[in-house]
Amino acid sequence: MTTELPVLTTADFTTNQDVRWCPGCGDYSILAQMKKVLPQLGVPREKIVFISGIGCSSRFPYYMNTYGIHSIHGRAPAFATGLKSTRPDLQVWVITGDGDGLSIGGNHLMHCMRRNVDVNIVLFNNRIYGLTKGQYSPTSELGKVTKSTPMGSIDNPIHPLSIAIGCEASFVARSIDTNIKHLGTILRRAAEHRGTAFVEVYQNCNIFNDKVWDYAKARETKLDTTVELEHGKPLIFGKNRDMGIRLNGLEPEVVELGKGITEDDLLFHDEQASEPSLAYLLSRMRQPDFPEPIGVFRAVDAPKYDELLNAQVEEAKKAKGAGDLQSLFNSGDTWEVK
Repeated sequence: MTTELPVLTTADFTTNQDVRWCPGCGDYSILAQMKKVLPQLGVPREKIVFISGIGCSSRFPYYMNTYGIHSIHGRAPAFATGLKSTRPDLQVWVITGDGDGLSIGGNHLMHCMRRNVDVNIVLFNNRIYGLTKGQYSPTSELGKVTKSTPMGSIDNPIHPLSIAIGCEASFVARSIDTNIKHLGTILRRAAEHRGTAFVEVYQNCNIFNDKVWDYAKARETKLDTTVELEHGKPLIFGKNRDMGIRLNGLEPEVVELGKGITEDDLLFHDEQASEPSLAYLLSRMRQPDFPEPIGVFRAVDAPKYDELLNAQVEEAKKAKGAGDLQSLFNSGDTWEVK
């Protein structure tokens, strides 16, 4: 006898907690799309866990009617690694921000991705510290004037997707908070991927860094400033779909279609390439010189840390038995302290 899972809706994933983000924050859109995507996956709520660190984005577990952990600043990937390794039946999401994930949490984020733990990481990138009221973050642009850098930031910014691809994360993608259809598709693909799925979301902080992504979001400019990646298709963009990206040796360049240049001359996207060099090249394309790619940069199969770990545990049990912790504690020389 089989028991059918109940059909879930967006309302089933909504909690009774007041959402405490500033009115107009891009986090609302990400939350809404997550609630729309999860019912489509056929995963029971008791099998889903959201883990966060510290920051505005890290309030996310309170607003999802699933299990959740509001953990330590920057350490959500470490919590997620431990949980997924001991409970491989769970679907584990890490919610983080550009400050939480790339500053104090950079080390943990990097190792989670290189190990290819089967978790989904969503990084909200607003290029500012919002919760602590407007200091520059690891992704803030050079020269950024903030409360902590009144003369302008002198730090070179981190580019999250370049870090992820450099760590050879097996799924790497980017979306935009207001591009809701695209964002929903990306979140679903991340959820369905086996291995570490890393998603960067361009997210607006309308209080401390308003309109930072407007060039990629505004109706008047977005078709010229972004290029949507589609597996097996050429990189074409522009209001009239007449611009493209081709390789000139090892360097990308923007070209105009026509005048002897055809689609066949352009760079064709291959998200399934095992060699990550072209995906890394795409992650380095940015305004004002290039349109910024959105979509899936990389989606490959690779060994998964949690699966390999549990396989070793089972192998050890077969060879030496399940083990007895009390016997281990009392083995060898022991003594009593009085």
